[in-house]
Order: sequence, then C-alpha cells, then structure tokens
Amino acid sequence: MSMPASLMGFGIFKTLQPLLTFPFSAVENVLLQSVAGGMAVMPLGCGIVGVIPAMNYLLEPEEYGPINFILHGHDATSSRQEQLDRAARGGYASLVYRRDSGDPVTGHDAESCTDSESVQHNPVEQFEWASNMRLLVICFVVSGALTVSTFFYPVLRNIPVFGSVAASQWLWTFNPSLAYVGQGLIMGPETTLHMTLGAAVGWGLLSPLAKSKGWAPGPVNDWEHGSKGWIVWISLAIMLVDAIVSLGYAVLRPLGSSLSLNPAEFFYHALPSNFRRRSEESCGRYTLLQDEDDSSTSQTDMTSEPPRPGHNFSDVASDVRDDAPADHRIGKPVVITGLISSVLCCVGTTHFVFGDLVPLYAIIIAVLMALLLSIMGVRALGETDLNPVSGISKLAQLFFALIVPQSNQRSVIINLVAGAVSEAGALQAGDLMQDLKTGHLLGAAPKAQFWGQIIGATTGAILSAYFYKVYTSAYDIPGDLFPVPTAYVWVFTARLVTGQGLPYMAKECAFTTGAIIVITTLLRIVYVDRRWRSWIPGGIAVAIGECTVSSQRVVSGLIGQGMYNVPSFTLARALGGVLCWYWTAVLKKSDTQLIILASGFILGEGFLSVVNLALQQLKIPHL
Repeated sequence: MSMPASLMGFGIFKTLQPLLTFPFSAVENVLLQSVAGGMAVMPLGCGIVGVIPAMNYLLEPEEYGPINFILHGHDATSSRQEQLDRAARGGYASLVYRRDSGDPVTGHDAESCTDSESVQHNPVEQFEWASNMRLLVICFVVSGALTVSTFFYPVLRNIPVFGSVAASQWLWTFNPSLAYVGQGLIMGPETTLHMTLGAAVGWGLLSPLAKSKGWAPGPVNDWEHGSKGWIVWISLAIMLVDAIVSLGYAVLRPLGSSLSLNPAEFFYHALPSNFRRRSEESCGRYTLLQDEDDSSTSQTDMTSEPPRPGHNFSDVASDVRDDAPADHRIGKPVVITGLISSVLCCVGTTHFVFGDLVPLYAIIIAVLMALLLSIMGVRALGETDLNPVSGISKLAQLFFALIVPQSNQRSVIINLVAGAVSEAGALQAGDLMQDLKTGHLLGAAPKAQFWGQIIGATTGAILSAYFYKVYTSAYDIPGDLFPVPTAYVWVFTARLVTGQGLPYMAKECAFTTGAIIVITTLLRIVYVDRRWRSWIPGGIAVAIGECTVSSQRVVSGLIGQGMYNVPSFTLARALGGVLCWYWTAVLKKSDTQLIILASGFILGEGFLSVVNLALQQLKIPHL
C-alpha cells in the first residue's frame, strides 16, 4: 500500500498546489512518500493480518489461547509499534555511517527544484499529469462502486466460473475484486502465474487427492480436518525450504566473495561499513548502493580524490557522492539514544502485554535477533528488490524452537511472539530504507524524512489497532469474507517447529515438494540471467506471493500462496498479471499508466470498504 498511498497524496497536493505557499517539488513528494509509507506499512508491521488474529482466535486452550489483550489488542499493537521505532532507528543508523562529511550537496537540491519547476511550466507534462489523475479517479470510482455492490450482492465475491460442482465442493470460484486485479498488475505475469501454478497443484491436485484417499476426511473448507488445512502444511514446507536456501545464499555469498580477496580488498569491501567508515572520516565519502542510480553527468560534480595506499579500486571513485549538509542529517546522539530507548521500550511493552506467558530472556533474544535479521532483510531488498520477511519470520521461529524446550507448554505463544518481532523489524527496516534511498537520490533532507516516518508510523499504528477492533467486531474472524489464511500459517508453523504432529501423509508430501523446491530455487539463484529462468517456479509464490518480478530477482515462495489462499484470490491476481503482460508486451505501452490504474483499483476498494463496514455495523440486510 505504500505506493498507492504515496500516489494518492501526490494527487491531493498537486490539486491543492494553487493554495500552497511553497512549491510542491520532487523533494516535498519524497517527504510525503516517507509519511505515507511509514503509515501504510503498519497494518503488516503490527501483525494485524497475521499473528494478532492468530493469537486472538486460533490458539487452543492448552496453548494458552485464545489471547484477549487488555484494551482489545491496542497493547499488543503498541508492542509492534516499538518494533517500528526500532526498525526506524535501524534505518537512520545507516545515516550515521555516512554522516562525517561537512560538504553540502552540490547542486542536488537545486536540480530537483529546477526539474519540478520545468515540469510545472511544461504544457505537455501538465496534460500528462491531468490525464493520469483523471485515470486514477476513474479507477477509484469504478473499484469503489464494485466494492459497495458486493455488500448488497455477496454472490459477486464467489462467481462459479468453473461450474457449481467445482465451486461448492472444491472452492474453485472467482472473486472479481479490482484490488486483487490491481495487485496482479503490480506483481507482473511471472509472479501471478507462479501463484496460479500453486493453486492448480494445491487445490486442483493435492486437495482432491487428500480428500479421496481419506487423509483429510472433513469438509474441504475445514481448516482442522479438511483438505484446506491439510495443504497448508505442504505450503509451509515450501516456504521453509525456500527461505533457508534463499537466505542462506544471501548470507554465504558475501562471505564466499570475501575469502577470495587480498587483505586490502577485504578491508575496504568485506568489513562492515560502520567500522570501515572510521578510517575514511577525512574523505567524507560513502558508497552508493548501485552506480546506475546516478546519471553519468552527476559524477562530474564530485571532487577528485587521490587513491589511498593499497586501495586501487577504480570503481569506488565513480561510486561516491557528497552527503547531505550537516543540518539535514540525523546526529549520533539522536541515533544512539533512539536505538537504545526503542529497544528497551519494545522489550518492556512486550513483557507488559504478555507477562509470564513469554519469558523476559526470550523477548530480549527476539529483539536482538530482529536487529540482525533486519540487516539481512535490508541487504536482500537492496540486491534483489525483495524483502523476504516471511522467510525471516520462519527462520526466527525455527531458531526459537531450538532454544525453547518442546516440553514448555508456552512454546507456541513464545514462538509466535519471536517470529512477529523479527518479521516486523525486517519489514519496516526495508520499507523505510527504500524511502531514505529515494530521498538521497533526489536531495531530500534525511532528518525531515526521519520525522515524517515517525509521524506516519505512529499514526498508522494507532489507526491499525482501532480498525482491527472495528472490523473484528463487525465480521466473523475467521469467516468467508476474512478467512485470515496468514494467521493459520503462523499458528501451523509454530506448532510444526515445536514438535506437534503433522496430519496423516502430510509429512511425506511435504518432503517431496520440499525437495523439488530446493532444486527449483537453486536453479533460479544460479541462472539469474537465463531467459528460461522465468519458467522455473519460485517457492514462495507457489506459497506466499509477496514479491514482484524482474530478471534479477529471487522469487521466494510464490507457489505457496497459491496453495494456502483459496483460488478466488489467486485467479483475480492472475488476471491482473495477464493484463500486465498484454499491456507491456503486446501493446508496448509504458507501465506508468498501468501503475496508476492498479493504484486506483486498490485505493478505491480500500476506501469504500469502510462504507461496507458501516453498513455491516448498521446491520443493513443483503439483497
């Protein structure tokens, strides 16, 4: 939701620009993106769609559940808010690594403002902006109208496109949600079609097989005894295997590269940048993530510097740029104080919420582990454009299964809390660092971005907790409209790693599919530049589908989301992916309007779903 939220804010401020006393340039838009992104990430960062409903509704009494928090979930989400603060510290801590420069940004802010002014006085650009905003509004209205109509005609949410038998017995229906179509437009054809493969394997092959063989004798839609719950274990195996292989490669690859370097190369390339920076304070430089982010002309603005003794890497000279002015940066006292206070606050609030259910040592280890895993997540995001938060949370759950005895009756709830802390840290650190990188490229002040992120995150945490209670009071959770499959994945993973038994024949099928995914994931990692790589299914799209696609990205687990999500959601995303392919490959059109189209669909359903919520609260009858 970060991109649609930012786009909506841009449209609002551009519309109100005649009333503003300041120019709305690219720099101001970056600040807007920081606030919107910090706010939009909080429903996921707070665990509102995953671990919180898992604790509220899915834990058994012998697992010390269900847990009803004081203030009905506000305290729990408050602990997640402290995780956001910690992740934000992780984001601006990176600013300290490059803060030791007193040189101003040469011409960077001026260039941004000049470019913005030229756009404002260019009639062609003005026409394109007006046309794009018109498209956004039209898509918003159409999606919102369809959303409201689904309240009065619930049958529209599950259209039996494959016949009544397939719909009633095997759950093969189509949900024409334009928000899901918009997600497919953004994900692209490769990701969505891998998810569709997961749906075909899970719901078209494994579900009927488990039902006919008696492995899952209950109704198909039953999470406990039906094939719907049985195939979740298969998707869990896919996600765990894919996470271990992908993240293991991300960790071991830099280590393997560093072993082949001579001592001078190892010092400048392999050591952590914060230690290396201390030896480079006199030059006031830092290395950009990728030199292709900067135009060739911008490199002429850099002052030349003679190479250091033993440092003969010519590419470093072309990769550095002056940092922001001193008054635009975050000071070390703020970073150190904020990091320590946010960690202590996270530990304290988590202990206050869960009390004796989660021992203090487990909370401390979870927070410290989240700090390390956040670095891994940010690195993976920078290299592959994928933030593997699901894999990170599963690794945290595996780790806590090793240090918490299975005989501990609270092992499941401890496992859930540990995984939630780690996922929140990695998710928020990655999203916030993307905003800071964008701001750096456009010359925005990192201090303004930082406070914008704090404002957005704080507001987002409060609103997330409030709307969670509103929705759970109006709808059945889990239910037909909100089945919360991610919550089941959380609970099933915690039970799996803490030694609770698998359903009959689930272990055998999980081992088989896991072995296949190991092979496909390795193929995707090794042969990143091959044209046929896109035809090799990635694990998490077939299991969790959280990523977009490019030729250099490691698609992590796309088959699993297709398995644990019912086909109605997957088919809508697949439709969006096919439309994306037709738009870009057949029509050869720019993807800018495609993103605007998708954002309008997502925003329209998101906003007008509040109308459906109000109608539900008022108990307005369906037609």
